[in-house]
Amino acid sequence: MSETKHEAIGAYYHTLFSAWGRQHWWPAQSRFEVIVGAYLTQNTTWTNVERALGNLRKARLLTIRGVRRTPQSKLEQLIRPAGYFRQKAQRLKTFVSFLDERYGGSLVRMFARPTAELREELLALNGVGPETADSILLYAGNHPSYVVDAYTRRILERHQIISSAASYDEIRQLFEQALAAIAANAQQSQAHGTVHLATRPRGSSHPPSAVSEVTRPPVVQVFNEMHGLLVGVGKNYCLKSQMRCDACPLREFLPTSKIPENRELKIAGLKNVD
Repeated sequence: MSETKHEAIGAYYHTLFSAWGRQHWWPAQSRFEVIVGAYLTQNTTWTNVERALGNLRKARLLTIRGVRRTPQSKLEQLIRPAGYFRQKAQRLKTFVSFLDERYGGSLVRMFARPTAELREELLALNGVGPETADSILLYAGNHPSYVVDAYTRRILERHQIISSAASYDEIRQLFEQALAAIAANAQQSQAHGTVHLATRPRGSSHPPSAVSEVTRPPVVQVFNEMHGLLVGVGKNYCLKSQMRCDACPLREFLPTSKIPENRELKIAGLKNVD
């Protein structure tokens, strides 16, 4: 049954990428901005995060040195739009202290660590759960660590690919395994200069940024795109309180119980994968 799940995820990727193209996640001008954003986006919307980042940028404090030297009370006020500003300011301070003490303040040295080891170090920090750790690893560090968010879980549960009891790491490993073959094919295509890169903003896409335009290993790029594409589905179609399936690119993959009788699943047996 796991093979069918892998096929389903692969089909989702190709369908969404064909429809929307590159998503240019994470929208940021520096790796440290990605890290700050990963902390700030906890329990709030990206619109609020952008306001907080804008405050830091305007104050010229969206840097490691800026967070290090800014009094916590001032930092709290600057990131207030993101909510939980006292907790988040303290957690940003904690991260910079960790970076200073363990890696001499260098993101280059930190991201040179093996993925599994660095992931454990990040998870040990106050306020860093699996989603935040993987966001930092994938988007700021170009490490092959897939990000599982609420959108991903919701979509997969409604498509009956996972159960509500599935753990974070179970879903993460499922995606990493399923997307490996796609990444291998992408690497081969890149070698021949035939990778299709759509440019029209669709789904959850952002305009290109310094971070989103960085050249990444194929597996990292595929993980990056898949996460952004599923965010687009979750934000626009697979809402928490409403399912807008008719216009969703993934409509054809819904289990038969959720689509008109004359529709067929594109992947046979998908409704029985659990």
